[in-house]
Amino acid sequence: MSDEQQVSAVRRLDTPESGELAQLSAVFEDLQYVLRCCENLVNALAVPRPDPVLVEALWTGAVVGYVRCFSGRTKILTDADVEGLELEDEVKAFHKNFSTLRDHYASRHVNPREAFTIGIAQANDGHPTGVAIVSTPRPGVDDTTVRVLGRISYALSGLVDGRMQESQARVLEAARSMTPAQLAELPIVHLSEEPVGH
Repeated sequence: MSDEQQVSAVRRLDTPESGELAQLSAVFEDLQYVLRCCENLVNALAVPRPDPVLVEALWTGAVVGYVRCFSGRTKILTDADVEGLELEDEVKAFHKNFSTLRDHYASRHVNPREAFTIGIAQANDGHPTGVAIVSTPRPGVDDTTVRVLGRISYALSGLVDGRMQESQARVLEAARSMTPAQLAELPIVHLSEEPVGH
C-alpha cells in the first residue's frame, strides 16, 4: 500500500491468529508503558528532592504493567523468556522479585509507603500520658533499580516485536485463505485520527 492511500476502515478478523496478535500487541504496549514510566522516573529521581507522589505513582505503574506482561492467562511472556535474554544473571534474578513488588505496591491491605507503630508516653510515675503514632518510611525505589527494569523491558520489547512480525504474517495468511465474500461479511472497524469523544 502506498503512502498516498489512506485506509479509513478495516474488517474485524476474529481468528486464533488475530487473537494471538492482539495479545502480543497488548503486551508490547505494556512494555512500552513500562519504558516510559522508567524514563520519567530517571528524570524524577535526578532532582535534589524528588516528588514522592510522582515517584510512587510511576514506579507502581511500571511494576504493575511489567508483571501483567507475564500473565498466566495470556501466556505471552514467561520467566523462560527472561532467562533467554542476553542479560547478566543478576538482572535475570532481579526479574523474579517483581511479582512480590507488585503485591507490595498494589496491596489492597498494606500501606506501601510507611509502617506504623503506636506508642504510649509515660509520666515519671509510670502512668500513661499520651499516645504517639510513629511512622517508619519503607525504602523507596532508586535510579539503579529503575534502570534495571528498563533494560529488561527494552530487551523483552524486541522479543515481543519479533513475535508480532511472525504473528502478523500468520494473520495475513489466514485472511488470504478467505474469499472476498467471506471478508465482506466481517464487521467494519472505522479508523479515525480523532481521539474518541472529540
